[in-house]
Amino acid sequence: MYVLSIYALNVFVDRFMEGGPLFMSMILICLLVSIAFIILGFVNLKKNIDTSKKMLSLASDTSILGLVIGFLGSIIGMITAFDAIEAIGDISTGKMAGGLKVAFLTTVFGAVTFILPRIGIIILKYLQKS
Repeated sequence: MYVLSIYALNVFVDRFMEGGPLFMSMILICLLVSIAFIILGFVNLKKNIDTSKKMLSLASDTSILGLVIGFLGSIIGMITAFDAIEAIGDISTGKMAGGLKVAFLTTVFGAVTFILPRIGIIILKYLQKS
């Protein structure tokens, strides 16, 4: 079990670095900030509903920002890859597929950053209406 968790962590770190540390770090920050806003929204649910609603809005905004940064990272990655292909000329389909895989890592992480906080946002919205 311990070996499996270390392997999973290594795979995650490898994918994180493959996707480009700059964009992946910005997306990770958006994910962590979104989760923090959701937690603050739940904490303030009974104390101050207005603050809870503000935290909900901020969580929504930061999760969307993570998604958009993911798309931006993918577009920049694809432009860079196509520039390299253009400079080299002929390229194998294997290298092309590998480059596209790397370009889409930021999109996947951005989508995860959007989806995970959405679950908390939906629950928090429901509880705010109750």
